[in-house]
Amino acid sequence: MSGDVPRQGMLDTNVLILRRWINPAELPDEMAISTVTLAELSAGPHEVRRNDEQDMYDEHEERGRRMETLQRTESEFDPVPFDAEAARVYGRVTAAVITAGRKPRRRIADLMIAATAIAEDLPLYTTNPGDYAGLGKLLRVVPVTRPALPHDKRGS
Repeated sequence: MSGDVPRQGMLDTNVLILRRWINPAELPDEMAISTVTLAELSAGPHEVRRNDEQDMYDEHEERGRRMETLQRTESEFDPVPFDAEAARVYGRVTAAVITAGRKPRRRIADLMIAATAIAEDLPLYTTNPGDYAGLGKLLRVVPVTRPALPHDKRGS
Protein backbone atom coordinates (compact mmCIF):
# COMPACT_ATOMS: atom_id res chain seq x y z
CA MET A 1 0.00 0.00 0.00
CA SER A 2 1.13 3.54 -0.59
CA GLY A 3 2.18 5.87 2.22
CA ASP A 4 -0.73 8.18 1.47
CA VAL A 5 -3.13 9.01 4.28
CA PRO A 6 -6.49 7.38 3.48
CA ARG A 7 -9.37 9.82 3.07
CA GLN A 8 -11.54 7.98 5.62
CA GLY A 9 -10.58 6.24 8.84
CA MET A 10 -11.55 5.22 12.34
CA LEU A 11 -9.75 6.90 15.22
CA ASP A 12 -8.50 4.90 18.17
CA THR A 13 -9.31 6.32 21.60
CA ASN A 14 -5.73 7.50 22.13
CA VAL A 15 -5.91 9.64 18.98
CA LEU A 16 -9.02 11.39 20.29
CA ILE A 17 -7.35 12.04 23.63
CA LEU A 18 -4.24 13.49 21.97
CA ARG A 19 -5.88 15.02 18.89
CA ARG A 20 -5.35 18.69 19.72
CA TRP A 21 -1.57 18.05 19.70
CA ILE A 22 -1.50 15.73 16.66
CA ASN A 23 -0.57 17.11 13.27
CA PRO A 24 -3.89 17.15 11.32
CA ALA A 25 -2.02 16.04 8.18
CA GLU A 26 -1.59 12.63 9.84
CA LEU A 27 -5.36 12.12 10.12
CA PRO A 28 -7.99 11.33 7.49
CA ASP A 29 -10.37 13.96 6.13
CA GLU A 30 -13.37 11.90 7.22
CA MET A 31 -13.02 10.53 10.75
CA ALA A 32 -15.18 7.99 12.53
CA ILE A 33 -15.17 6.57 16.04
CA SER A 34 -16.59 3.43 17.57
CA THR A 35 -19.12 3.36 20.40
CA VAL A 36 -16.39 1.49 22.28
CA THR A 37 -14.22 4.62 22.10
CA LEU A 38 -17.10 6.66 23.48
CA ALA A 39 -17.41 4.14 26.32
CA GLU A 40 -13.69 4.44 27.11
CA LEU A 41 -13.89 8.24 27.08
CA SER A 42 -16.99 8.13 29.31
CA ALA A 43 -15.12 6.05 31.87
CA GLY A 44 -12.00 8.24 31.74
CA PRO A 45 -13.02 10.99 34.21
CA HIS A 46 -13.97 8.34 36.77
CA GLU A 47 -10.57 6.64 36.49
CA VAL A 48 -8.53 9.69 37.54
CA ARG A 49 -6.44 8.82 40.57
CA ARG A 50 -6.26 11.20 43.51
CA ASN A 51 -3.22 13.42 43.99
CA ASP A 52 -2.15 11.45 47.08
CA GLU A 53 -2.04 8.24 44.97
CA GLN A 54 0.14 9.54 42.09
CA ASP A 55 2.35 12.45 41.05
CA MET A 56 1.97 12.38 37.26
CA TYR A 57 -0.85 14.96 37.05
CA ASP A 58 -3.15 17.13 39.13
CA GLU A 59 -6.34 15.15 39.63
CA HIS A 60 -8.70 18.12 39.12
CA GLU A 61 -6.98 19.35 35.97
CA GLU A 62 -6.84 15.82 34.56
CA ARG A 63 -10.52 15.17 35.27
CA GLY A 64 -11.35 18.47 33.53
CA ARG A 65 -9.23 17.52 30.48
CA ARG A 66 -10.94 14.14 30.26
CA MET A 67 -14.41 15.67 30.56
CA GLU A 68 -13.58 18.18 27.84
CA THR A 69 -12.35 15.41 25.53
CA LEU A 70 -15.56 13.45 26.14
CA GLN A 71 -17.78 16.47 25.54
CA ARG A 72 -15.96 17.48 22.35
CA THR A 73 -16.18 13.92 21.05
CA GLU A 74 -19.90 13.64 21.84
CA SER A 75 -20.61 16.91 20.03
CA GLU A 76 -18.46 16.12 16.98
CA PHE A 77 -19.07 12.44 16.26
CA ASP A 78 -21.95 10.07 15.71
CA PRO A 79 -20.22 6.86 16.84
CA VAL A 80 -20.34 3.69 14.75
CA PRO A 81 -22.00 0.99 16.85
CA PHE A 82 -20.34 -2.23 17.87
CA ASP A 83 -23.08 -4.22 16.15
CA ALA A 84 -23.70 -7.85 15.22
CA GLU A 85 -21.29 -7.66 12.26
CA ALA A 86 -18.54 -6.22 14.44
CA ALA A 87 -19.25 -8.95 17.02
CA ARG A 88 -18.76 -11.62 14.35
CA VAL A 89 -15.53 -9.95 13.18
CA TYR A 90 -14.36 -9.85 16.81
CA GLY A 91 -14.09 -13.64 16.70
CA ARG A 92 -11.62 -13.42 13.79
CA VAL A 93 -9.73 -10.64 15.56
CA THR A 94 -9.42 -12.78 18.69
CA ALA A 95 -8.18 -15.74 16.64
CA ALA A 96 -5.54 -13.55 14.94
CA VAL A 97 -4.31 -12.20 18.27
CA ILE A 98 -4.04 -15.71 19.74
CA THR A 99 -2.22 -16.89 16.61
CA ALA A 100 0.27 -14.03 17.14
CA GLY A 101 0.93 -15.35 20.65
CA ARG A 102 -0.86 -12.56 22.46
CA LYS A 103 -3.65 -12.59 25.02
CA PRO A 104 -6.87 -10.99 23.73
CA ARG A 105 -8.38 -10.40 27.18
CA ARG A 106 -5.76 -7.77 27.97
CA ARG A 107 -7.01 -5.50 25.18
CA ILE A 108 -10.71 -6.19 24.80
CA ALA A 109 -11.66 -2.56 24.10
CA ASP A 110 -8.86 -2.13 21.53
CA LEU A 111 -9.88 -5.33 19.77
CA MET A 112 -13.55 -4.30 19.74
CA ILE A 113 -12.53 -0.99 18.14
CA ALA A 114 -10.46 -2.95 15.59
CA ALA A 115 -13.44 -5.23 14.87
CA THR A 116 -15.66 -2.18 14.31
CA ALA A 117 -13.11 -0.70 11.90
CA ILE A 118 -12.87 -4.00 10.01
CA ALA A 119 -16.67 -4.33 9.82
CA GLU A 120 -16.83 -0.79 8.39
CA ASP A 121 -13.87 -1.43 6.04
CA LEU A 122 -11.95 1.50 7.52
CA PRO A 123 -8.27 1.81 8.41
CA LEU A 124 -7.57 2.41 12.10
CA TYR A 125 -5.50 5.41 13.19
CA THR A 126 -3.60 4.99 16.44
CA THR A 127 -0.61 6.29 18.37
CA ASN A 128 -0.21 2.75 19.76
CA PRO A 129 0.14 0.50 16.69
CA GLY A 130 1.62 -2.27 18.85
CA ASP A 131 -1.82 -2.72 20.43
CA TYR A 132 -2.91 -4.20 17.09
CA ALA A 133 0.00 -6.57 16.48
CA GLY A 134 -1.14 -9.71 14.69
CA LEU A 135 -4.04 -8.05 12.88
CA GLY A 136 -2.16 -7.09 9.71
CA LYS A 137 -4.13 -9.51 7.51
CA LEU A 138 -7.46 -8.14 8.75
CA LEU A 139 -6.88 -4.45 9.36
CA ARG A 140 -4.84 -1.57 8.02
CA VAL A 141 -3.33 0.18 11.04
CA VAL A 142 -2.13 3.72 10.36
CA PRO A 143 0.48 4.83 12.91
CA VAL A 144 0.09 8.40 14.16
CA THR A 145 2.99 10.23 15.81
CA ARG A 146 2.49 10.43 19.56
CA PRO A 147 2.93 14.09 20.54
CA ALA A 148 4.57 15.38 23.71
CA LEU A 149 1.95 16.78 26.08
CA PRO A 150 2.40 20.16 27.72
CA HIS A 151 0.72 18.95 30.97
CA ASP A 152 2.65 15.66 31.29
CA LYS A 153 4.79 15.83 34.45
CA ARG A 154 6.76 12.76 33.34
CA GLY A 155 8.56 14.82 30.71
CA SER A 156 9.54 17.61 33.12
